[in-house]
Amino acid sequence: MLGSRCRPLPASSSPQPEPGSGSLAAAMISAPVLRRCCFRLLSRRAGANRAAWPRRTVFLRGGPAMAAGGKSSRSSIHRYTNRLINEKSPYLLQHAHNPVDWYPWGQEAFDKAKKENKLIFLSVGYSTCHWCHVMEQESFKNKEIGKILNDNFVCIKVDREERPDVDKVYMTFVQATSSGGGWPMSVWLTPDLKPFIGGTYFPPEDGIYQVGFRTVLLRIADQWKRNKSALLENSQSIMSALLARAEIGIKGEDSPPPFPEVMARCFQQLSESYEEEYGGFSEFPKFPMPVNLNFLFTYWALHRASPDGARALQMALHTLKMMAYGGIHDHIGQGFHRYSTDQRWHVPHFEKMLYDQGQLAVAYARAFQISGDDFFADVAADVLLYVSRDLSDRAGGFYSAEDADSYPTAKSKEKREGAFCVWTAEEIRHLLPEPVEGASERKTVADVFMHHYGVKEGGNVSPVKDPHKELRGQNVLIVQYSLELTAARFGLGLEQLKTMLAKSRERLCEARGHRPRPHLDTKMLASWNGLMISGFAQSGAILGKEEYVSRAGRAADFLRGHLFDVSSGKLLRSCYQGKGSSVEQSAVPIQGFLEDYVFVIQALFDLYEASLNQGWLEWAVQLQRKQDELFWDSKGFAYFSSEAGDSSLLLRLKDDLDGVEPSANSVAVANLLRAACYSGNMEWVKKAEQILAAFSERLLKIPGALPEMARATAAFHRTLKQVVVCGAPEGEDTKDLLRCVHSVFTPNKVLMLADGDSAGFLYHHLPFLSSLERKDGKATAYLCENFACSLPVTSSQELRRLLLL
Repeated sequence: MLGSRCRPLPASSSPQPEPGSGSLAAAMISAPVLRRCCFRLLSRRAGANRAAWPRRTVFLRGGPAMAAGGKSSRSSIHRYTNRLINEKSPYLLQHAHNPVDWYPWGQEAFDKAKKENKLIFLSVGYSTCHWCHVMEQESFKNKEIGKILNDNFVCIKVDREERPDVDKVYMTFVQATSSGGGWPMSVWLTPDLKPFIGGTYFPPEDGIYQVGFRTVLLRIADQWKRNKSALLENSQSIMSALLARAEIGIKGEDSPPPFPEVMARCFQQLSESYEEEYGGFSEFPKFPMPVNLNFLFTYWALHRASPDGARALQMALHTLKMMAYGGIHDHIGQGFHRYSTDQRWHVPHFEKMLYDQGQLAVAYARAFQISGDDFFADVAADVLLYVSRDLSDRAGGFYSAEDADSYPTAKSKEKREGAFCVWTAEEIRHLLPEPVEGASERKTVADVFMHHYGVKEGGNVSPVKDPHKELRGQNVLIVQYSLELTAARFGLGLEQLKTMLAKSRERLCEARGHRPRPHLDTKMLASWNGLMISGFAQSGAILGKEEYVSRAGRAADFLRGHLFDVSSGKLLRSCYQGKGSSVEQSAVPIQGFLEDYVFVIQALFDLYEASLNQGWLEWAVQLQRKQDELFWDSKGFAYFSSEAGDSSLLLRLKDDLDGVEPSANSVAVANLLRAACYSGNMEWVKKAEQILAAFSERLLKIPGALPEMARATAAFHRTLKQVVVCGAPEGEDTKDLLRCVHSVFTPNKVLMLADGDSAGFLYHHLPFLSSLERKDGKATAYLCENFACSLPVTSSQELRRLLLL
């Protein structure tokens, strides 16, 4: 229901060429040579309005109009089966019965392209992507289009969540040549895997303002026959430009930029892009962007007494409140949808992603930690309830996502976006018919509920946000009024209203349970599981919920059991729900990428601070060493996103954008500083310094594109505080000090428990702990920097004062 892309990449918070272009760095390589290479490929369009063709050849994206047939339909008869039937990825399996002769990414496909001298058509997406489903229904299930593809191309399907390395290489190309990007991604490659033209979603046939997929395929195939040498030359020119731009590293005597300048400019850029009325950092589409919120919390903590600090906190808290009130928040089934299509956070794109839930749980828990407002704690609990109930595998891992599309009823033949989540006024009146006792007027519970959640008789979704009329007459619930205003409107007591709304939501949830559920992507990724472990661990520590910490520990055990190769010390990328609740692995397991390491290491540090189990520290340090071995660039410094040695990857990239997920190098800086504090290995501080130096130019010019790294810059320059609590783990005085630490938002700190176990990990690596004693036999806290400590304190009040200094 949005534009021409299944999932547009979010606009960076910093100044950039075009909203929706996922990576500012990629946009910066929109060199004329790249555009000319794509432009020369196709000189005209078939059909009417040929004058529009030259402009469209640059972008190769379909317009917002789409054929009505772009919906998933039920069928148990499979006329076709291709090689994807042998894969584990839910996305690849969705295409296993297309008439297209799909190959997975691998040597078999590459060899076929070279042997037959055919171009490669590469299609990249993911299983819960709405527009990926649309393109499959319209084109990949079309026998005629399938024949064109099979006759002229070697067709490769890639799950971007399984292979982010492949996705990033070719998305860099698409963004560079079109100033946009998203999924499904469609790229044409030479037999040696070099891209020469690409785009996102294509409608099957030509329209007035859009080129159809059939036309594109025939034109490219014709050009390959007629102008093969020109295409090969163009692809080489494109690769040269991409290689030049992809280099990120230290030049000369670069050093980390000064953090006050970086922090101030990042705040300024976020403030300029901030949307005052409803929060967020764009008009629409509107993404949650937890990296921005985390930066604002840190900026506030470092500038508590200043007007800018107050504004930073207001921006973050207001955004979180507006999101929680909006339709992007599932008021019935909990959790958050992917993004909002409008300014008000009202009409979402309905897929739910694990990485959003993990990061938002942390953001809402921190908002409670800072403000003391139970509203934020309730939302964090809401997110974790959703994940525990709907995204959790019995073995302990977390699933990747829930789809946006589902069948409206058990008898429906076509899926619709949002069908599982939306309501008609008639449905709500039927479910909530009871009269309201004590109300000032004769009203039903439905009247109160519909007023509070903005339900309208004819539906509350603007036709502008529903171009395919899938939501006509439907309502997306949004908190329209405060509890106080709704209570006053109907003459109700506040507690009476709260109880009424809670029971009403339960009734709607029960009714929704009878609807066909959306597709669940049961792939389990190391990186996203890491983000979710952090969500449970940090929320558990802040909210004082031991069950959350236990859930995080269970997930970490799952990672160690299913996504860690003990013999090599390496992480694996993914595993899958198998038959009978088993967990399965691919025939050839996919090795972990940099993002898997950094998010898992971060999770283990978070889990240690919540549980104080030193085993998590030991594993985190082990993984940090392996990360250095596999990904560190000893020449240009910072980490590559993927291992060396894969000849099918044309580029080894370094992410330079904190987007819907923080970039791996940004998180790596904080991990290295934490690892140094816990292990005493100061070489890791040096590595953190080198990463910041490698990204120095970006941090000084466009820190709004790297808010997570900007935060890490402050941590590096200010030095992490080591909060050491000396005491018995089960002692009430120890627990009191630990609760104090968790109640205060102190961004640049690590927590450790000195329990007197001289054989433990911490005492072995940090000899200075042996010199710290309990004062008067009580649990005692020390605030240390560079392994030199303050005077001891034994009360939570004294400790709180130290933490706020």
